[in-house]
Amino acid sequence: MMNNVKSVFSIKDLENLSGIKAHTIRIWEKRYDILEPIRTDTNIRTYDLLSLQKLLNIVLLNSYGYKISRIAELTTDKIALLVREIISDKNSNNHALNAFKMAMINFDQALFLNTYTNLLSEKTFREVFYEVIIPLMNEIGLLWQSGTISPAQEHFISYLIKQKLLINTEKVQILEPTRNDKVFVLYLPENEVHELGLMYLNYEILLNGYKTIYLGESVPIDSLKYMKKYFDNIVYISYMTVKPTKDEIDDYMKEISTEILDANSQIWCIGRMASFIDNKSLPETISIFSTITDLVKKL
Repeated sequence: MMNNVKSVFSIKDLENLSGIKAHTIRIWEKRYDILEPIRTDTNIRTYDLLSLQKLLNIVLLNSYGYKISRIAELTTDKIALLVREIISDKNSNNHALNAFKMAMINFDQALFLNTYTNLLSEKTFREVFYEVIIPLMNEIGLLWQSGTISPAQEHFISYLIKQKLLINTEKVQILEPTRNDKVFVLYLPENEVHELGLMYLNYEILLNGYKTIYLGESVPIDSLKYMKKYFDNIVYISYMTVKPTKDEIDDYMKEISTEILDANSQIWCIGRMASFIDNKSLPETISIFSTITDLVKKL
């Protein structure tokens, strides 16, 4: 099993996963001997999973106020024990974030589920999502772009998060809508497949008492037009992570405005690509949001 798991990391990988600059890691390593790198035949440092776990624990202790010089005096087991002893509301989010990252790297479903269950014993699902899952999603994107994690690891953790979203969405989906002034149609543009953010928005909108139509990934504009035969006062919500590209986005929005939008419909756009929309002369039917929190406040 371990043969299928990434078990050797570069110092750049450690930087990406821990948030500590490679230069600082080298100083800690040289001055305090906190890590034991493996040297290749060409004398390049590499690190194993135990080193990564130890570094993540050291970073948590350091953020809690422990000096590196004091941490360096402790054994690896003592460091791990101290982390477990001091976990509180103040830093449990950071601990959970690190645990989720280790679960992703090791394809460790049990670690993910145990960490999630522990969080849910102290927080609501909304709190878990805002405080831990959204930061995790942001980090996953950066880790994937930098090559620190593989697409397989991204898909593994995304699937587990989707499971939790679907379970919680079903709980509110069975309730009758209490607000009928508009219907929300949620979709991803063609060739866009990153739907975790959209799935969470679906949960929030249902929680707020509205009816939603969740179309999911890679939806052509003709399908959006089709919805107008069934519903009045539609708010389309599109989550644009990688598609349309920044070179395509303005033409896409013009097509949406021409083909879809009218006095009884509007579109709310969110996601990294949405930030590239030219907003100098946007009609009132188009709204752009930089965060999930901002969009939810508009409900």
